[in-house]
Amino acid sequence: MSIWWSLHLRRDAASVPLARRLLLGTMETAGVDPDISYDLSVALSEACANAVEHGGDAARDGTSEAYRVTAYLDGEKCRIEVADAGPGFPAAGGGRSRPVRPAPSDAESGRGLCLIQELADHVHIGNKPGRGGAVVSFDKILKWREDAPLVAV
Repeated sequence: MSIWWSLHLRRDAASVPLARRLLLGTMETAGVDPDISYDLSVALSEACANAVEHGGDAARDGTSEAYRVTAYLDGEKCRIEVADAGPGFPAAGGGRSRPVRPAPSDAESGRGLCLIQELADHVHIGNKPGRGGAVVSFDKILKWREDAPLVAV
């Protein structure tokens, strides 16, 4: 079983729950275990919130630029990618994934990437080649409900 979808969303806070609900609905329909679905939906929300906050400047016409969310449920794994058009992350060197440092305990923000790393099995944080922009991708091994209608083969 393989399902994938991709969204172009406006950099607006209202787009975050839209992406989250689409992911939850897809996984519910496929029969993914609710705990796995919840973990992935929280990680997606954090990645989208980062794209909304840091994903670029306003376009020339005054509107916000878009960011892209792509989700793949393929076999026993779900992979999610969130890409924006912002300045990207500071270079890690050698094409490696950017290391994530915990936010100071008194900080009001800055915990999203650490949370994504805790909720997913594998995380890659980097920049798009060429034009720039950040890319956060993560995946998780899926578990299925006993009554799953679309069990992976």
